[in-house]
Amino acid sequence: MNHALKSHLADLMRAALLSVAPAEADTTIHIERPKQASHGDFSCNLALQLARSMKRNPRQLAELLLSELPYSALVSKAEIAGAGFINFHLPPAAKFEVVRDILDQVDGFGCSTSGGQRKVLVEFVSANPTGPLHVGHGRGVAYGGSLCKLLAFAGWEVTSEYYVNDAGRQMDILAASTWLRYLELSSGQGAPFPPNAYQGEYVRDMARQMLAAHGDRYRRSAADILDGTPGLPEPERSDAEAAQQRETQLDALIGNAKRLLGEDWHYVHDFVLTEQLADCRNDLEESGVHFDVWFSEQSLFATGLVARCVDQLEKGGHLYRQDGARWFRSTAFGDEKDRVVQRDNGIYTYFASDIAYHLNKYERGFQRIINVWGADHHGYIARVKGAVSALGLDASLLEVALVQFAVLYRSGWKASMSTRSGDFVTLRTLRDEVGNDACRFFYVLRKSDQHLDFDLDLAKSQSNDNPVYYSQYAHARVCKVLALWGGEQDTLVAADLARLDSPRDLALAARLGEFPEVVETAAADLAPHLIAFYLRDLAAEFHSYYHAQRILVDDPGQRLARVALAAAVRQVIRNGMAILGVSCPVSM
Repeated sequence: MNHALKSHLADLMRAALLSVAPAEADTTIHIERPKQASHGDFSCNLALQLARSMKRNPRQLAELLLSELPYSALVSKAEIAGAGFINFHLPPAAKFEVVRDILDQVDGFGCSTSGGQRKVLVEFVSANPTGPLHVGHGRGVAYGGSLCKLLAFAGWEVTSEYYVNDAGRQMDILAASTWLRYLELSSGQGAPFPPNAYQGEYVRDMARQMLAAHGDRYRRSAADILDGTPGLPEPERSDAEAAQQRETQLDALIGNAKRLLGEDWHYVHDFVLTEQLADCRNDLEESGVHFDVWFSEQSLFATGLVARCVDQLEKGGHLYRQDGARWFRSTAFGDEKDRVVQRDNGIYTYFASDIAYHLNKYERGFQRIINVWGADHHGYIARVKGAVSALGLDASLLEVALVQFAVLYRSGWKASMSTRSGDFVTLRTLRDEVGNDACRFFYVLRKSDQHLDFDLDLAKSQSNDNPVYYSQYAHARVCKVLALWGGEQDTLVAADLARLDSPRDLALAARLGEFPEVVETAAADLAPHLIAFYLRDLAAEFHSYYHAQRILVDDPGQRLARVALAAAVRQVIRNGMAILGVSCPVSM
């Protein structure tokens, strides 16, 4: 109904405009909700828009428009406010029609056609498959999953994608870490385990699986493993030189592992990759997040796309050679410095494969491409968009949504999130403690690029301060009301909504009417947190209504109307919660 109302009001204003200024008839007319309820139900700034081009005072222009405004039964009053806004007040009957719309459209209420079924790719999480997802990743999981549902609700054809970094150094480190743990288990000795290798118990678990399946097949001597390595600095040293020495030692161990294992290195690498990807898939599915595509970085090299992409940049004059390496002129596109795409040893950089990955996205024909990145990747945006432009592609199709890592607090203490050190709280553990609903809701409670403290104690509480509990409880309360009423829900659509005559009835209906606009704004701004805010506000409105207004009154007509209003609240909560991936219990 709100879309129809806004369209109707825009038609009224256009009719007035045709009378006042026919030459301006093609002007886009914006109908919005005023920030203050006292300013009316909808507002139009058309007089302000046209004042300069028409060389007229905006208030005087507003008066002319208002004088030519056609009559409508859906407008009880139209008035001029401020510098030249035209505010519309609607009669109660028009506001209550949203209840019938909700009960008629059910799961479809709030859906938009703004996406026009255009194709959008949303790539998110894309954490290196080097260990279990932890609570720091959880925010990207919840945000990306909710964003996909939100865009689909707003009429987009959504493809969700996980980019698997399976060709880089981190996977080599995990494979070497697992092999070194395997050597400890198989022989009781081996090379000293590097402090900067992956330390978690899950690494030992994979080593045990390797030993059980293959016995001593991958066993090598400690002397061969350490041959030619620079050794480790003293453990207490924490300076930059010591840190670099530890990384050099780790790279040397990886090199020796590849040499000593030969073709068996590929087994070890593929084994740990397969294990971690399988765990990641299961973890995400348990979180209610499904990916349509798992895109392998290795495939970019296997198909020759990385080489083709770099050659295309060179032909376009965007590369230069220095010290044997090939550099992309990213400073020409706003980056702080130029970037290497191919090292002097011929190895392509991660940036080169990332450019190729984005070329692949464009070649798949998406009309909109959204990357969900951690906030620490902010500096990466300019160079990627620059490379996209250098390839002759429309960089405006690429959007980047930044997500700050959430920080978990338990009893006031901050939890660690380091995957390499093995000292972290897994996303699975968090779900086990607070439930998936609290995980999904709490993670989207703030704008994605703002800092978020995840209060574990609050998430587990059953109180009005817990927004997911508060919202679910509103749904459960309506379910209880409907059960006590005991009538056929099909009859609610025919309720006489004129029997809703109190200010509280009106306020609750008005809140319901905001939902479609919240969906459109949230989808346009890539902001699922707006859905969470709305649900919290709707729940507060209903709880207040429930305590102040008797629903199951004696009068049959009024009882049916108020039950219909309550049922509409339940349906909108369901629709909003579905976007966030949160369940709606019928009792609590």
